[in-house]
Formats: sequence, structure tokens, C-alpha cells
Amino acid sequence: MFHFPGVDFLEIDSLLSDDEKLVRRTVRDFVDREVMPHIEEWNRAGGFPRHLVAPMAEMGFLGANLQGYGCACMSNVQNGLIMQELERGDSSLRSFVSVQGSLVMYPIHAYGSDEQKKRWLPALQQGKAIGCFGLTEPDFGSNPGGMRTRAVKDGGGFILSGEKAWITSGSIADVALIWAQTDDGIRGFLVEKGAPGFTAHDIKGKWSLRTSITSILSLQEVRVTAASMLPGVRGLKGPLSCLTQARYGIGWGAAGAAMACYNEALEYAKTRTQFDGKPVASHQLVQERLVDMITEITKAQLLALHVGRLKDRGRADFAHVSMLKRNNVKIALDVARAARDILGANGVSDEYPIFRHMCNLESVFTYEGTHNIHTLIIGERITGIQAYR
Repeated sequence: MFHFPGVDFLEIDSLLSDDEKLVRRTVRDFVDREVMPHIEEWNRAGGFPRHLVAPMAEMGFLGANLQGYGCACMSNVQNGLIMQELERGDSSLRSFVSVQGSLVMYPIHAYGSDEQKKRWLPALQQGKAIGCFGLTEPDFGSNPGGMRTRAVKDGGGFILSGEKAWITSGSIADVALIWAQTDDGIRGFLVEKGAPGFTAHDIKGKWSLRTSITSILSLQEVRVTAASMLPGVRGLKGPLSCLTQARYGIGWGAAGAAMACYNEALEYAKTRTQFDGKPVASHQLVQERLVDMITEITKAQLLALHVGRLKDRGRADFAHVSMLKRNNVKIALDVARAARDILGANGVSDEYPIFRHMCNLESVFTYEGTHNIHTLIIGERITGIQAYR
């Protein structure tokens, strides 16, 4: 069985508690045992390994940093380490867990009614129910405030009409959190699978996140009760606060993907011989690339850990998380491309994980706020001037 040795040039492990190391080791062993022997096969087939949902739930991965309702009550750093190790396996696994915990369970936990919490949170935590997050639309990604999906009050409930795109877990979800325009601003609605007028179909032909289910949701006059609306939030604060939770996990996850690519390139460079039988790792240009890679990974690890510590103290805000997501995804993509170059032609073969990670990271670079959007978020914070429009 493959055993990932870890990447820790600057003794960052010395900054982790025993409990944090235990969480990381548990997830690392799970990924090495259950994911690595099969991930390339799943990626070729383009299928999500749904059989892993139950064991991930049993180990507390789903909603790990939430309190009560059967959740593991882990710290944000522990939750970040989960995301790091899952994305080291594949971005799709981290995406599933991130959507379930940060984009579905978190808003129900933070903004839901007692009835909604009691009904959905235990089932979602146990993996007995799967959720999805319906915000992005075909014509509105970076500008969620322009969404066209509407919820019109009708008697004691609402009628929802609209379309959502690029929705992780959409076609297998038992409940969809749909964000829609109302006369009272943007509100979130829990729409159950099988509701008349609510359909989902998968997006095919993806070259990225192939082991993730990605769907289009269609709502054609879907009637829901007033009790399906999240009572605790209105406006863009609702979906954006969820995205902040998910972006935090992405920052850790991207570091995991970078670690996987770096480790593969390092081992390959030490064993691949070229020019008089010398390993390519003996060449100055290759060593420079490896040094650049591990330096950026180390900086990403420190950034993730510090934002996690701030988050555990209630001090991290959305701009801090934007810096984490923006930096770590960019360096992960750079590391993947450099690793691919070190492997030469072998870098495009799925005998090695690098091209899979590189393709996945192209999507991660874009979703949950594009690189440019996070640039503008941070720019507004440091200048006080909004440059979105």
C-alpha cells in the first residue's frame, strides 16, 4: 500500500497538537488505503466513489467543525487538515466533503430553524442524506447578486423558478439549498429531491474534477412551504458566509494537492536517469524547481495554519480567507505545472497523479470565487476602494 511521507521542510509539525496530528494521520491513512489504489480508475471512468461517503461520515469528516447534532466538534485547524489530506487524494473528494459540511450543513446550523436543524443535520452528518448548494447560475457566477432565480410568495409558501449550474452533488442530493431573489431580498430555501418541477442532470465532458458529480438544477414553478426557508439570514450575507467557510477548506486542500505533486516529482527526479546515467535531480535547473516548489508549499502551509488559528479564535474574516484561497490555489497550480515538466512526457500519463491534479486545480482556481475576484476582495480591504465595477 502507498504511504505518503508528508512534506514538512520547516518543522511545521512542531506547531501542531497531538490531536491535530492524530486527525491528519487518520485521514492520511484513509486516503492511502481507500483512495490512492483506485483514484485513477475512477478518474478515467468519470464516476464519484459514493461508497466512501459512509466511512467518511463515520470518521467525522462531514461537518467536522460544527457543534452538536452528531458532528465531531473539531477545531478549524483539524478540519483544515482533513481537507488537506482529502485533496491530496483528489480535489473531488474534498469538494464533496466541503459542500456537505460548509455549504449545506453550515448554513442550516447557522441560520436554520430548530426543525430544520433536527431534521437535516444528523442525516447529513451521517451521510444518510446528501446536500448540494444552489447559488451559481448559467449567467451569474462571480456576480451572485444578479441571480435570476426567484421565489414568489404564494399563499402559505413560495413558488421557485430558475436554473442553477455547476452544482456539486446536484443529481444525487436529497436536499438542495437554493438561493433565490424574493421581495424581501435573497433568501435560502431547502428543496427536497423529488419535489414536482425540480430536476437535476449532470454536466458531461469535463476534463477536470472528473470524479465529482457536477449538475445543472432546474426549478420550474417548484412549490415549497414557508418552513423550507432559512429564517436566520437574508441578503447576500447568507451565501457569501457559506462560501467563506468553503474557501477556507479549499486553501488547505490546495496545499494537499501541491504536496502530492511535489512528492511525486521529487521521487521521480531522484530515480529517473538521464545524461551519463545521472538522476535528473542532480541537475541544477531541476533542483531549482524543486526548491521553488517546497518553498511555496511551506509558505502555503504556514498561511493555512495561521488563518486556521485565527479562525479558532474568532479572528479570521472573509478577506483573510480570500488571501488563503487565492495564494494557495495559485501556488498549487504552479507546483503541479512544474512537477509535470520534471516528469516530461510521463507527466501527462495517469500512471502518475500530476496531470489529474493539474486539471482539477484549473477548476479550483475558478470556483468559490475566481483568482481575480479574491484579488479585488483583498484590494478593497487594503485600499478601502471597491473595484468590482
